[in-house]
Amino acid sequence: MIFLTDYAIDGPTLARATEERGFDGLFLTEHTHIPTSRESPWSGGSELPRRYSHTYDPFVALAAMAVVTERIALGTAVSLVLQHHPIGLAKTVASLDRIAGGRFELGVGPGWNREEMANHGVDPRTRTRRMLEHIAAMRAIWTQDEAEFHGEFVDFDPIWSWPKPVRTPPVLIGGEGPTVLDRVLSHGDGWMPRGGPGQDVDALAARIAELRERASDAGRGHLDVTVFGAEADRAVLDAYAAAGVDRVLLGLPDAGEAEVLRVLDDLATLRY
Repeated sequence: MIFLTDYAIDGPTLARATEERGFDGLFLTEHTHIPTSRESPWSGGSELPRRYSHTYDPFVALAAMAVVTERIALGTAVSLVLQHHPIGLAKTVASLDRIAGGRFELGVGPGWNREEMANHGVDPRTRTRRMLEHIAAMRAIWTQDEAEFHGEFVDFDPIWSWPKPVRTPPVLIGGEGPTVLDRVLSHGDGWMPRGGPGQDVDALAARIAELRERASDAGRGHLDVTVFGAEADRAVLDAYAAAGVDRVLLGLPDAGEAEVLRVLDDLATLRY
């Protein structure tokens, strides 16, 4: 995964290199913009890195990546879907998935920057409910010839909207809060918790076991778990595998081509 920016490696070059080295997928982050106010605290510290305000639109960039690759999954980690109108985003996602031949995966999250949400007319107090409603509305558009939706934030009478995606894109719900598994089970096809140094993998294993048990009780199949921003360490990856994690997303630097390709080569040695 990478913050793909306008000052670093270009998307098609990165996508080709990722596929050539045998990785399973490539995921992009999303911020439509970053307000200059900096009132919302950032979990990584006081100074927000430059990359946050320089990211490409992930859907445009992933479409360019799709045409130069054949195998790898292409996804968002994560898309701030509540900042998009669901009718427009449903068409964007469906178009991208068709260009990619059914390889797109939609990782989603409510976001952390309250000023960014406010600039989109979103009340931060409703962000989670709005996110879930946007997912449900988009799923209706992807799967129904005459979709309609009537909710708290989204309301439309029957519409026609093509193209439809090759498959209904898997929705991976991001987050680690106490109710995130409820959201995964109600609106998701998988869970995308964050990783990083010092993560309690035993605690994560217990939550994965809970997710799988609840999914089984609900008559659902296997729900994938993808750890976002995992440590690039063999022992950590082994611990994740033992905990029931299906896939990890390893971070790439927002740097030039030579440095990113060197990091890709190093990470390739960790593949199972």
